[in-house]
Amino acid sequence: MDVEQSLRLIRRGSEELLVESELVARLATGRPLRVKAGFDPTAPDLHLGHTVLINKLRHFQELGHHVMFLIGDFTGLIGDPTGKNATRPPLSREQIVDNAATYREQVFKILDPDKTEVCFNSAWFDSLGAAGMIKLAAQHTVARMLERDDFAKRYASGLPIAIHEFLYPLCQGYDSVAMRADVELGGTDQKFNLLVGRELQKHYGQAPQCILTMPLLEGTDGVNKMSKSLGNYIGISEGPREIFGKVMSISDDLMWRYYDLLSFRDASEISAMKAGVESGRNPRDIKVALALELVGRFHSRLAAEEALAEFEARFRQGVLPDDMPEVVVDAGGLDVVISQVLKMAGLTASTSEALRMIDQGGVRVNGDRVVDRGLLLSPGVSLVMQVGKRKFARVKIL
Repeated sequence: MDVEQSLRLIRRGSEELLVESELVARLATGRPLRVKAGFDPTAPDLHLGHTVLINKLRHFQELGHHVMFLIGDFTGLIGDPTGKNATRPPLSREQIVDNAATYREQVFKILDPDKTEVCFNSAWFDSLGAAGMIKLAAQHTVARMLERDDFAKRYASGLPIAIHEFLYPLCQGYDSVAMRADVELGGTDQKFNLLVGRELQKHYGQAPQCILTMPLLEGTDGVNKMSKSLGNYIGISEGPREIFGKVMSISDDLMWRYYDLLSFRDASEISAMKAGVESGRNPRDIKVALALELVGRFHSRLAAEEALAEFEARFRQGVLPDDMPEVVVDAGGLDVVISQVLKMAGLTASTSEALRMIDQGGVRVNGDRVVDRGLLLSPGVSLVMQVGKRKFARVKIL
């Protein structure tokens, strides 16, 4: 591709490119750029939110650049304070090692292993030593650190900020020095840290890296950032049925954002799909295509087709899942409103979510759609309850 074509692919789905003129100049040289993205192994499983950056690394691979997948086995010991209103507890070395091992396996479901350099930042930090860390810390002031939004808010609110948290942006920035990065990718919440990398590279006599920030992917609730702690995630190591069902559960509007950030289809093809929906095509068919693509990527095409067949049987033909959980809700022998039952049965996270799902027509009891948010359920009954397209439970009320 020429420079303009390369830029179009690089910009796709991105939030901000700094500094574009510098990237254009480097692309024009024709040499493979050193492209970096870092991930702290704070949990054993990656989800689709993580793959937004990994997909962009794949785009750079397709353009012939040198991709460096950095596993932050050292920075994971510090704990990334980004977006936190409290000090994150550091992980043990054993947890880091175990989680890092799973990352290598998962990332190659997207990246070409023959074109990917996997790096561990302990390789340079273990040898940097205390004196080296002190010299590194001298490159930034407390005032500059407090310019970072989350630090500023915590400081203004009187919330504690541990000294080691100031080290995290410096360490992430030093990674770019050690890796001689031309480009670093990160989420929009990482912009401060990415800019630190530019400044440190200048200090060490390197050309400053270009920065490409990617948006944070909303979870299946369509509101919050995808997160395991919020239960709105789609894990890439989940089974085909789970991935397929969760993708089908997202809203039609969110589907297009998932296409932009997760699909490997050409942008023109996605535009044609949007035009088709606007002309009357059922968006469900488009969502099925996305679910098939993602399940096929993380499992196989055959597994994707089988997940589709099971989905069709369950939701079009009314077949209930064989592994439906049985839940007992203790209402104290009294009638209880349905929103409370849904929350107590674990089918929704809150009564407000239950009410929202009822209003959206997403709740069924014994196969019948619930339209009355004030519906009372009596003790002594056993009901098959469904929320959305994939949450089922056989609920007994006491």
